[in-house]
Amino acid sequence: MQESAEKREIRDEVADHREPDHDVDPLFVNRWSPRAMTGEPLDEEEYLPLFEAARWAPSAYNNQHWRFLYADREDEEWDTFADLLLGGNEEWATDAAVLVVIVSKTTFDHNDEPAPVHSFDTGAAWQNLALEGARRGLAVHGMAGFDYERAAEELDVPEEFEVEAMAAIGERAPPESLPEELRDREEPSDRKPLAEIVHRGGFE
Repeated sequence: MQESAEKREIRDEVADHREPDHDVDPLFVNRWSPRAMTGEPLDEEEYLPLFEAARWAPSAYNNQHWRFLYADREDEEWDTFADLLLGGNEEWATDAAVLVVIVSKTTFDHNDEPAPVHSFDTGAAWQNLALEGARRGLAVHGMAGFDYERAAEELDVPEEFEVEAMAAIGERAPPESLPEELRDREEPSDRKPLAEIVHRGGFE
């Protein structure tokens, strides 16, 4: 489900938990990280646009450090990706339609020197992906709970790349589909006050 700019507004499920202090596009407020997914597959035309959005992220020297390695439920590599999950993520993320491992190139293409902003730029690409997923009404959830070393080894990640995170993408499902201990957490989280994260001048 896609929304036009004219129709975008803060969704009811989000408005109960979040209220922006300044006028921003509701897309930013509506993005959160649901866990409950149906386990149904998605067609490529439903999830490839998320990677297209990531493609247009800003990047130092236009290096485009990000790479997205993925498997959908119908790929024979699905079990390889699912077996990387740790920390309880395997209890819900295996109901995703797509599992993604996000990696970033740690050097610049033009001179092979270290790129100090590789994670920064890759985070911007991930944000684009997550926002496009939210716009389409999909569940998109980033994860740190997985085996980084096995991901690099089993997915043949080259030495000049660093494994950054995993993500799950899928159709939304009711919170009742989650394990009982996760159901109460299936809601948008609030954010710290602006004054706590923004400082005029030096760090206070």
